[in-house]
This record gives sequence, C-alpha cells and structure tokens, in this order.
Amino acid sequence: MKIVAVNGSPRKDWNTATLLKNILDGAAQTGAETELVHLYGLNYQGCRSCFACKMMGKASYGRCAAKDGLSPLLAAIASEVDALVIGSPIYFGMISGETQSFVERLLFPYLVYSNPPSSLFPKKMPSLSVFTMNIDEERAQEMGYPANFARQRASLERFLGGPSHTFACYDTCQFADYSKVTMEMMDPAKKMARHKELFPEECRRARSFGEELARQAASAATTAG
Repeated sequence: MKIVAVNGSPRKDWNTATLLKNILDGAAQTGAETELVHLYGLNYQGCRSCFACKMMGKASYGRCAAKDGLSPLLAAIASEVDALVIGSPIYFGMISGETQSFVERLLFPYLVYSNPPSSLFPKKMPSLSVFTMNIDEERAQEMGYPANFARQRASLERFLGGPSHTFACYDTCQFADYSKVTMEMMDPAKKMARHKELFPEECRRARSFGEELARQAASAATTAG
C-alpha cells in the first residue's frame, strides 16, 4: 500500500510540509509505503484546455495528454497510489497556484460529461486536503474559506471515488523572525507563543489523520480485491 503526499507550498520545511511529513509518518506506522512530492520542484503548467482527454477512441482518452514534469506523478496516482494527500497554504483565500494547476491536471481528465457527470478514475481512492493559513479560524469563517475547502473535498470525492477529508490548520507562523518584516497587523510574540504551544498538537493530529487514511486505503484495496 502506497500513500503519496503532494506539497503545494514553495517552502519544503515549513508549516504545510511539516504537517504532510507527520501525516506520512502516521501512515508509515501502519506499514504503508509513503512518498512526499514537492510541486514547486516540478516543471509543469495547468490544464491547457486541449480536450485530448475527452476524445473517445484516442489513446489520450481519460488521461492528461500533456507531457512535462507532472506526468510521472499523475501516472503513478492512477496506477500505483492507494491514498492521496494534497497540502497547500492559502493565498488570498485560495490554494497556491501550483496546487490549483495540479488539481486541474489530476481531476479534469477523469470527468465525463454524462448526465449526471461521472468519473473514469480506475479505482476508489481515499484522499485528504491539508490547508494552512495565517488567519485564525474565526476570520477564516468570516471570509468564506470553509466553502472553498468543501469544494475541493467534494471534487476529490466525486472524481477519485473514495472518502475525502479536510484538515485545516489556522493562525500559523509565516516567519521564523518577525523582527525582519513590518508586522503591525498582529502581535508577533503572541503568534510565536501560539505556534510553540499548539503546532505540536496539530502535528499529532496530522499523524492520526495519516493512520486513519492508511486504514481507509487498506479497506478500499480489500474491497476492490
């Protein structure tokens, strides 16, 4: 059983990546093979709207025809991966651009314009979306973030066929040293204290998510078999 976590943050060792690593650690404790992929280390673009994935009878039907740095990952998800984790920081209320491009390329080829819409994804894969953000939960609610999170969860569930979950981590630290930037919007000392106190608990929660995701992946594989 293999679980892949995709890091949609340009930072390879900060909040999003740290949570993803803990999720994979939790999954590994159950015996799962794990891999962390950094999207910002790949050379690719978003969907080009070529519609090759929609042309019936063509070799590209049901899969992305673009050939670039993302292609091996997309192929592995379809054939080798049993559960998928997508992590992204929230920029201006949305996932990062690299993450959005990845999600487009991942899901659109499987969309069939049937009535109702259906999916060509070859199995039922559980998934988890991890969102990290600088604002607190109350402010995120006011700005409508949960609706965006729910849309991604619903899309993953619809097209990958398995249960999909959301893990939101609020009020994270952006900087290791706030003295180097203008920061009048918030109290850096309070921010750092909160991070020191609560982020370890978020990491523990992440490991629990990883364990549960691995169990769901194993159950899905057993059912399919």
